[in-house]
Amino acid sequence: MSNPPQEKRNNKRIAGVHVLPPDLQGRIPPHARELEEAVLGGMMLERDKINSVIDILSDKHFYVPEHQYIFKAIRDIYNEGQTPVDLLTVNNALRNSGELEIAGGSYYLAQLTNKVASAANIEFHARILNQKFVQRELIRVSGEISVEAYNDGRDSFEMLDESERKLYEIKNAGLKRSFQDIGSLVNRALTDLEERSNSEHDGITGVASGFSDLDKITAGFQPSDLIIIAARPAMGKTAFALSMVRNAAVDFKKSVMIFSLEMADVQLVNRLISGEAEIASDKIRKSDLTGEEWQRLHSKTTHLSESKIFIDDTPQLNIFDLNAKCRRVHSQHGLDMVVVDYLQLLRHETKGVGNREQEIAFISRSLKGLAKELNVPVIALAQLSREVEKRVNKRPQLSDLRESGSIEQDADMVMFLYRDDYYAKMGTAEKGAEAFNNYGIEGLTEVIIGKHRHGAVGSAFTKFVHQYSKFRDLEPEERLATQGEGGYDSFSQTMQTFPSRMNADDNPLGGDDFPGWNNFNTDSNIFIDD
Repeated sequence: MSNPPQEKRNNKRIAGVHVLPPDLQGRIPPHARELEEAVLGGMMLERDKINSVIDILSDKHFYVPEHQYIFKAIRDIYNEGQTPVDLLTVNNALRNSGELEIAGGSYYLAQLTNKVASAANIEFHARILNQKFVQRELIRVSGEISVEAYNDGRDSFEMLDESERKLYEIKNAGLKRSFQDIGSLVNRALTDLEERSNSEHDGITGVASGFSDLDKITAGFQPSDLIIIAARPAMGKTAFALSMVRNAAVDFKKSVMIFSLEMADVQLVNRLISGEAEIASDKIRKSDLTGEEWQRLHSKTTHLSESKIFIDDTPQLNIFDLNAKCRRVHSQHGLDMVVVDYLQLLRHETKGVGNREQEIAFISRSLKGLAKELNVPVIALAQLSREVEKRVNKRPQLSDLRESGSIEQDADMVMFLYRDDYYAKMGTAEKGAEAFNNYGIEGLTEVIIGKHRHGAVGSAFTKFVHQYSKFRDLEPEERLATQGEGGYDSFSQTMQTFPSRMNADDNPLGGDDFPGWNNFNTDSNIFIDD
């Protein structure tokens, strides 16, 4: 028979397990051997209790190396679902894998079950093991950070970002979200609806873009949504995004973070100043301003300078650093929206991770995860493929998204920018472009909503003012001029609308006009994990 493993075996390096040795002062890392034994014994005694801890723990949560092997064997048997988990099946699984002896042997397995009278408190014990694991990880990461800090060859701020990312990974591993029952979620949703119903928002429930036609369709950019704004070069993606950032931050007092991977921060600010003061961007770039223009520049940019806009123009930014910076700004200042210009310039931290399509897929999933984590809309600009230029009809479509279909899959909303007058000047406009030009509305831009997970798709219209590098709403006379055949109305008819009683009723939570909520059963057995 094998004897029980001794505590000193923890200092040995065993292949396939995670061992943190004592520090230089001989201190043993935080752990709770008795609780590890109680959890493993309880899992082998009562299979039903495995459900309580299987999504809380991993093998890394166990400090004793033998316990890591035993947990992995229990987990593998449980996941297969064909064999009951008990002392005999775990013993057999370890023997078949050749790991029985290094897991302590048959005698030690039997001792684990003998020490446990009941598994009633197994979940409580598992959460303590989780806390011990977090402590050990903090010790490990702080040691790595300390070693790196002595490296004079590394950039200090790069090390700061890496340290923050490592600490966040510990937080993520230690604080796993669980599912929620439908009753609590319905009550939360109804409370949110009631608060919005009693507030003055003109139907805008998210972050407003400041473009009235677009906001009527979207109701604003919603928390936790990933929004893609895609277009061919020269359509004005950056100018459109900056105009929305300005509107959100200045007009609606929102906090916005911009990542500019293509333009320098000063260039972005110059564009914002040009649009705000309505001074030609070319004149600002050359500093060729009259006395009146200088005065207008200072008076018009006061609100802009007081707004909560944060700009990061780090070149060759990777997705992990972007996430870390967003978390930092969110914790220090609060964030309402994140804008990335543009998605295809982001990089994975590790080179050679699959092909470019797989890399873009990882980045788009990460941006969606960031939106959910911070509960803010994340807007990512994207380039369209050259296939657009090969068609007679130059209006973009979802298949034109460049490098990865996962962008379309991960996005909650996909918008395209299309300007007929641009192609008309190039001599490649589709039939009907002359209708726009005859109205004399230079810069008329169609914002095509090609995907909208939560509502309608269709088109909204705005105007690109080239000399100020900004977009604005159509003026009343411009809107009137576009009425009629071939004009604004004919395009807006492509919009799909989904009428809802909730949007029409004064009291969406109940009453004679909308009795459905009164009968909503919040006691149903539905559980949601997001």
